[in-house]
Amino acid sequence: MKQQIQKRRTFAIISHPDAGKTTLTEKFLLYGGAINLAGSVKGKATARHAVSDWMEIEKERGISVTSSVLQFNYDNYCINILDTPGHQDFSEDTYRTLMAADSAVMVIDGSKGVEAQTRKLFKVCVMRHIPIFTFINKMDRDANDTFALLDEIEKELGIATCPINWPIGSGKEFKGVYDRNTRKITTFSDTARGTKEGASKEISIDDSSLSDEIGEAFREQLIEEIELLDGASAEFDMELVSKGKLSPVFFGSALTNFGVETFLKHFLQMTSSPLPRVSDCGIVDPFNKNFSAFVFKIQANMNKAHRDRIAFMRICSGKFEAGMEVMHVQGNKKLRLSQPQQLMAQERKIVEEAYAGDIIGVFDPGLFSIGDTFCTGAEKFAYEGIPTFAPEHFARVRQVDTMKRKQFVKGISQIAQEGAIQVFQEYQTGMEEIIVGVVGVLQFDVLRYRLENEYNVDIRMENLPYEHIRWIENENIDLDKITGTSDMKKIQDLKGQPLLLFVNSWSIGMTLERNEGLELSEFGR
Repeated sequence: MKQQIQKRRTFAIISHPDAGKTTLTEKFLLYGGAINLAGSVKGKATARHAVSDWMEIEKERGISVTSSVLQFNYDNYCINILDTPGHQDFSEDTYRTLMAADSAVMVIDGSKGVEAQTRKLFKVCVMRHIPIFTFINKMDRDANDTFALLDEIEKELGIATCPINWPIGSGKEFKGVYDRNTRKITTFSDTARGTKEGASKEISIDDSSLSDEIGEAFREQLIEEIELLDGASAEFDMELVSKGKLSPVFFGSALTNFGVETFLKHFLQMTSSPLPRVSDCGIVDPFNKNFSAFVFKIQANMNKAHRDRIAFMRICSGKFEAGMEVMHVQGNKKLRLSQPQQLMAQERKIVEEAYAGDIIGVFDPGLFSIGDTFCTGAEKFAYEGIPTFAPEHFARVRQVDTMKRKQFVKGISQIAQEGAIQVFQEYQTGMEEIIVGVVGVLQFDVLRYRLENEYNVDIRMENLPYEHIRWIENENIDLDKITGTSDMKKIQDLKGQPLLLFVNSWSIGMTLERNEGLELSEFGR
C-alpha cells in the first residue's frame, strides 16, 4: 500500500480561458500513452474534441464547463489530473477541485501574460498554500520578453519565480528550450502538428555545432540571457516551493509538444506524494491503513442512457476496495459505495482498488452532498468543509409547459445539488416560481441547456436586479416583522432557511439599522 501511495501525484491545472490548459492536459495523456493521437480543442485539421471535454456544450463552444478527472501512468508514477474550467463563471467549481488537489499547474499565455482569471484562481491556491508550478505556453507564437513575463508574475501574483528552463526565441523563431541544470539545449521536430510525440535532440551549450543548430545570433543572445538570469533569479528551494512561496517556471508550446515532456518529468520529481489532510479529529496521514475520502463534486447525467449521478471523491488515506463497507459520516450510516469508477471524459472503467491520492466516482443515490466524508475504522471524523460562494446574479425561472412540472422540479433540484446553481423560493410560496442564483452569468446558459437536453423541459428566464444575498443568522426570527427597504426581497432556500435579497449595499445597511439585533451573513451554512 505504501509503495502505491508514494507513486501517486494529484494535481489541478488552472489558467485563464484560452491559455491552453485543456491542450496541455491532452499532451500529458499523449506522453503517458493514454491516447495515441491528440486533437486540438477546436482543431479543424484533426477534427477531434479535447478528451477531457465531455458535455455537448463544451464541444460546441470549445470551453471546459465542468472539471474532469483523468488518470494515467507515466515513468512509474500514477498521475491524477483535474482539468478545471478556466472561465470565471465557473470559479466555484474550480475552487472545489483545488480542494482535492495536492499541487497546481498554472498555465500562462506567453503573449498575454497574467490575465484576470489567473489572478482569481491564484488567490485560491494561496489560500490553501498549495505548491504552484508555472508553464508559460504558446511559445510557438510571438511571446512577450521572457524577463518581462517573469517580472509580471512576481509583481501581479506576489510569488517569487525560478526558471528551470529558458526559451530560445519565440513564434516562428522558437528553436527549443535550454535546461539550466544540465546545461543542454533540447530542440524538437516531427510532431505532426502536435498530434504525436515527435523527435527531440539534445546539444550541450558548450558544443561547437550549436550555432549550426540554432544560429549564431540566438546562441549569443542565449549566453547573455543566462548570465543575467544566474545573477538575478531566485535560487531553487524545494521548501519554499512546497509552501507555495516560490514557483518553478517552464516554457514550451503545448500545441506543438515543445517542452511538454521536459516539464512533466521535472514536475513529477518536484512534487510530493499525497499530503496529510486536516479533519475535525486532527491531521489524517495518507498512509493510515483506514480508508477515508471526501466528495468534492457531484455530476448528474454524465451518461445519458442511465441518467445517473456520480459523486467524485478524493481518497485521503488508506486503500479503497470495491464492495467495501464505509461510514457516511454526514448521513450517519454505513453503506457500500456502488459502481466505483475512474473516468476518462466519456469512457469509464470500473475500479477494483484505489489508493490515497486517487479520485474515484461512485454512484450517488441522491444522499450525498459536496463536502461529505466517508471513512472506515473505529473513529468517525469529518474533513473540513467546502465553503459555498454567495451568488451574484439572480433570475426568476419557470417552465413553459405546466404539464412538465415534475421533470422541472427534478432537474432544478439535481443541478442545485451539484453546486452549479443555488435555488430559492419566494417567501411563503411553493415551487411554482423559483429564483435561481449563480456566481457567473454563463451558468444560466448551462442551466437552460441542461434542462432542455437532459430533462426535456423548456424554461423562461427573467433576470432580477438583485446583486447581494444575505443569510439570516438569528434563530427563530419572524420574517414578517423585518422592515426593509422597498427594493429588498424576502426569500427562503430549499431547507426553509430565511434569506434576504438586496439591489445594493446601501439597502443592506438601512435594513440593519431599521431592525435592531438582526444578524446577516454572506456565507451559507
